[in-house]
Amino acid sequence: MAKLDWTKQGYKIINNFFTKKELEILQEYCFKQLESGAGAQYDEQSGTGAAAWYKDTMATTFLSLKRPLVEKASGYALLETYTYWRYYCFGSKLTKHTDRPACQISVTANIKSYDEWPIVVEGDSINLKEGQAILYYGCLAKHWRPGIYKGDGMAQVFFHYVDANGPFYHHEQDKYLLATGNTASENDEKIVEEMTKKFYEGRK
Repeated sequence: MAKLDWTKQGYKIINNFFTKKELEILQEYCFKQLESGAGAQYDEQSGTGAAAWYKDTMATTFLSLKRPLVEKASGYALLETYTYWRYYCFGSKLTKHTDRPACQISVTANIKSYDEWPIVVEGDSINLKEGQAILYYGCLAKHWRPGIYKGDGMAQVFFHYVDANGPFYHHEQDKYLLATGNTASENDEKIVEEMTKKFYEGRK
């Protein structure tokens, strides 16, 4: 793992992740997608009504565009895996979890929020402002949002990468999932278990 301060706490805030113009483009795009509902998915993780889009065209464009910035912030050379963006609405939830190996190095960015609903990473509560992002170890650091969302709406985008020189390179462009239908191999699971142990030892 990279020898950077953020690796111990498991996350790092990135200010001005999106420029004002980029944010305007994303906000307009996301609300058009939300209005049309085309390609929307609904998963149990976020509860009833929270629409989400996997490998969305616009988000994937920004996955590539923001890779140099994420590489600089993380200290890793990265391979792109996939994107996911979600619109949380009244009644949404996000329970405590870690993500699959394809999310080794993850970014959650706030596109639009009408109120605050913090993301919690390893017990630390962070309220992201619009255009701000949080970098974290998606498959190692436990993260969630507290309680049930009771606000007017939040659009968040998730960018996922893996270490180009690490053990999860075969998840580039989410190829492993798309080829096998599985999120991780047995070897992936063993490696995540070992990395998780080292991660928590480093936090002591």
